[in-house]
Amino acid sequence: MTRLGFLLDSDSCIGCHACTVACKSEHDVPLGVNRTWVKYIETGSFPNVSRHFSVMRCNQCDDAPCMSICPTNALFRADNGVVDFNDDNCIGCKGCMNACPYDALYINPATNTANKCNFCNHRVEVGLEPSCVVVCPTHAIKVADLDDPNNAATKIIARDDVAVRAPEQGTNPKVYYRGADQASLNPLRTAIAADGLIWADQTPGHPTLPPDTHGVVARTTYTTSHQMTWKEKVSGYLVTKAIAAGVMLVAAMLVLMGHSGEQAAVGVVPPIIAGVFLGLTGVLLVTDLKQPGRFHYLITKGSWESWLVKGAYILMGFALLMALWWIGGLTGSSGLIEIVAIPTAFFAAGTAGYTAFLFGQCEGRDLWQTPLLLPTLLAQTVTAGGATYAIADLFMAVPEVDAIRWTLLGGAIATGGLVWVEVTSKGTPHVEAAIFQMTKGEYRKKFFIGVVLGLLIPGALVIISLSVASGPGLPAVAGLAALIGMWAYEDSFVRAGQSVPLS
Repeated sequence: MTRLGFLLDSDSCIGCHACTVACKSEHDVPLGVNRTWVKYIETGSFPNVSRHFSVMRCNQCDDAPCMSICPTNALFRADNGVVDFNDDNCIGCKGCMNACPYDALYINPATNTANKCNFCNHRVEVGLEPSCVVVCPTHAIKVADLDDPNNAATKIIARDDVAVRAPEQGTNPKVYYRGADQASLNPLRTAIAADGLIWADQTPGHPTLPPDTHGVVARTTYTTSHQMTWKEKVSGYLVTKAIAAGVMLVAAMLVLMGHSGEQAAVGVVPPIIAGVFLGLTGVLLVTDLKQPGRFHYLITKGSWESWLVKGAYILMGFALLMALWWIGGLTGSSGLIEIVAIPTAFFAAGTAGYTAFLFGQCEGRDLWQTPLLLPTLLAQTVTAGGATYAIADLFMAVPEVDAIRWTLLGGAIATGGLVWVEVTSKGTPHVEAAIFQMTKGEYRKKFFIGVVLGLLIPGALVIISLSVASGPGLPAVAGLAALIGMWAYEDSFVRAGQSVPLS
């Protein structure tokens, strides 16, 4: 058995970038992205200043989260322990990029697939060394056979004081650093000053973090930018599927309250609304792929380790049950609706909540690891269901309007409480940095729009409508505000989770 890793000797590295250039040449890596790169940091203050170099790349983890989240087995482990990739299987979902705690993956603009350092496996398999090892003028990059105690690099790893990046993530990385400054390996210990990098302007992908909060001890002077991968389409998909699932949850509640015979408000309209928004969910998911034409690989080449695949089957099951519900409503078969009501509610909850497990596989994004994400998504779905029914009450006769308004109010209160607990709780430095960006930093406006427009205003309007027994106008306004605010909050959450630098 062979498990290959790297020993990176920062004491010997001179920051020449030969490894970066050799890697680009070997693999035809396009401009703007890198499989390997050299990071510069500076410590001390004038005149006692030091510059430190660290080579950054894939860590070939024993427990690789990029492999677990990959829905099509495009990332796989070779016989020598290297995490390699297959371009032909990649759908460009970008899940691996958020799963990696090391910023090691990128979307190749030439192929629209995820690429990374693969240890030059095509060279290793024929007895050659990786190109970066060959070209390094100071032999600062060494291949280690970690299962061979007589290997020279493995002996150094066993004997000397070496470090790995982000050991707290539990991925068991196989890239070891000797002589590296800890501030170089932990991006929260360095900051990019407002005057920019050594040879470039400040990059928007590398926020300057508050020193008093995160213990900044050094300045980053040279590195590479990493683009945010999941943006407004993912935020929108969280809302559209909350609406689809929420409508059917409320409809199931009305069935249990004895209204299965209400053909329009229970039998026909809810599955139509849910079907439209579930369709929008699918459109957002597919168009967010870098290889949208391969979306069917989720089924034909799907990996059951990935919650992207599990989620796809949950969505399909939900769609099937909605179709049966609609047939029951169209034919006036309240018995069929009563039969599918409970399974539909179950799949609606799955549709709403599976994203918590998907985000949980994104181990590089600590904010998304919160155990509160699942109950928050479910509470938002209840809010969305009540909001949509409150709006529908303007156009058709809806039974149990007070119950629907209480549903909207209860969902908003539960969501608000969960969000408050989330943003006021202590967490890892990455969590605190992300919450800072969400509540006080770049995404604070969307966050507060989400809280005020999505929770406080709907709550106040619904309380008024319940107090004075008003018509459908106020609850409808409350419902519309809740849905708009929900998107604003989701967008702040999704973006803030990716705002913390990992390299």
